Formats: sequence, C-alpha cells, structure tokens
Amino acid sequence: MSKLTEKQLDYFEEFGFLPLKNVFDPQKILDPIIDEYHSVLDNLCSDLVKENRLSSSYEQLNFGERITRVMQETGEVHAQYFDFSLPFQGVKKDTPMWFGEAVFRSLVCEEILDVVESIIGPEIYSNPVQHVRIKPPEKLLPKNEIGQPIIGATAYHQDAGVVNEKAQETEMLTVWFPIFDAPVEAGPLKVVPGSHKGEILRHCANYKNLGLTQIPEHLFDEEGAVPVPLNRGDLVILNKKTVHASLSNVSDNIRWSFDLRYNPTGQDTGREVFPGFVARSRKNLSSEFRDAKKWKSLWEETRVKMSEINQDGMTDFNFNQSVDCA
Repeated sequence: MSKLTEKQLDYFEEFGFLPLKNVFDPQKILDPIIDEYHSVLDNLCSDLVKENRLSSSYEQLNFGERITRVMQETGEVHAQYFDFSLPFQGVKKDTPMWFGEAVFRSLVCEEILDVVESIIGPEIYSNPVQHVRIKPPEKLLPKNEIGQPIIGATAYHQDAGVVNEKAQETEMLTVWFPIFDAPVEAGPLKVVPGSHKGEILRHCANYKNLGLTQIPEHLFDEEGAVPVPLNRGDLVILNKKTVHASLSNVSDNIRWSFDLRYNPTGQDTGREVFPGFVARSRKNLSSEFRDAKKWKSLWEETRVKMSEINQDGMTDFNFNQSVDCA
C-alpha cells in the first residue's frame, strides 16, 4: 500500500481514526508470527505441566483451542509469556516476555510505515508502548473474583492517557491489527469518532472497584461508539486522544491482535525506561534499526533494570496518568 490519499487524511483528521484494508500481506507478516507463537505456547504448556498446573500439553489442539484450555485449567491468562513489553511494576529478572524476529519484522513492515509516515512524517520512532492481546471466547473462560471473565473487553481509554505526562506533546500514533480475522462478534476495537478533538480525559484507576483503568462514561459520548471489524492484512490507526475500547469476544474463536505505537523521532515516548528505536529515517538511512537480536537484548537489559525499580508500586517511575477517582 502506498501513502494515504487526501480523502483518507481528511477522514483521519475529522474522526480521529482510519480503518484501512489490505495494507500488508498477511502471509508474509502474520503467518511467521503465528508460527513463532506456537513455540511460545509449547514452552508455556511444558512449564505448566512440570508444575502440575496443567494436566496435558494439548499438542493435538490448534492454537486457539490450546490457549483457551490453558486459561480454563489454570484460571490465569499468562499474557506476559506472549507480550513484547514488560509490566510497570514488580518485574523480576525472569519475568516472561517474547521478543521474536517475526514480531520485530511487523514493527518495521514497510507498508505499515508508509501509513505512519503519511500522518507523522518520515522520521519515525518505534514507541515501546506495544502489546499483543489474545482473547478467547468469553463464554469459555473462568470468572475472576468479581465475576468477570479473566480476560475480556478492554475499557474505554485514550492512548495519551496511558503514557506519562512527559509525552503530553508527542505526536503518538496507534496502529492496531488482528492476527486472525476480527469480525464484530470476535471483539474488535470500538471507537468514539471525533473524541480526539477534546482534551486528555480523566482515567480512573480501579474504576467502580472493577480493577480497570477507565474514562468515566459521562465524560464522552459512549452511545456514539462504532465497531471497527478488520480482516488479516487490515489495520486501523488512531489519534492518541481518540476514546476507544473493545467489544467482548462472543465468537467461537480467539481474538488475537497487535497494538503498536509510533511517534516522530526525538519526541518523548512517555516510557523512557523502555527501549524504542528508529523505524524509518529519510534523512539518515543508516540510523534505521533492523537488528532483531539486538532488539531482544535491549529488552533483556531493560528487564534487569526494571527488577530494581517499582517493586512496591510505581514509586520510582510513573508510566501513566491514571488517578484514584474513589
């Protein structure tokens, strides 16, 4: 896909989000990710069987069925095994994480960077606010102590609200895409069109005692939210102030997605403790970072650093702008 058209840019400017079809080749970008994550799931199942927390490795099941069975038996999500980021607090030197080559290649996918360049310009930094989300059908999941599925719909928020104040002026752009097709019933994003034209809203920690960080509903037009179903190879971009959440997964399959961020090189990422890198530079081609092994190494070094800070809450370094609204 080439750069965005004027019509597409106008849409993004007006509504604060833009869904795009067939941006990249899913066989080239997504299939290697799926293959890579099969090995991650193998390792997780092996560890759990050894710990007598899982009755079988369930190797005969497909990926979605297998991860669902793991969550059912253990009552835990195990999200950190798959994520290419780290928690904000309580990190240990052996906290699980995944920084594979196929994941890295998605961050520097040229077709994705073409889209990003259309919005923020040609000097592009891969912001380390990045996550994988794997959500089985909610009807198959055990409930937590307050009666919610152990992983379900994402609460309403702005991406500018989940980084710290240092990134207040950063032109951060969100890129979200599914690994498998994500129709409405699978629980894709839902966005509030035009909500980016306001301010960064209050994000309440442990909202209504639900263990969530969320924008209170009276602060935005919740009824105006629209779903954004996408297929493999599609993506949606979001302004950092666009209010969004996700729908519940009421399908029979997992909803698996990547959530990436980019900003102009030199601007604050809001997570300076975490390592980003230059994803594209028209001014200095040699500054572009393309070493997947080094990327993994940078995060391993970060894990060691994080094991020495924020061990009793976010007292050493703050990662977001949420407040206690009790």
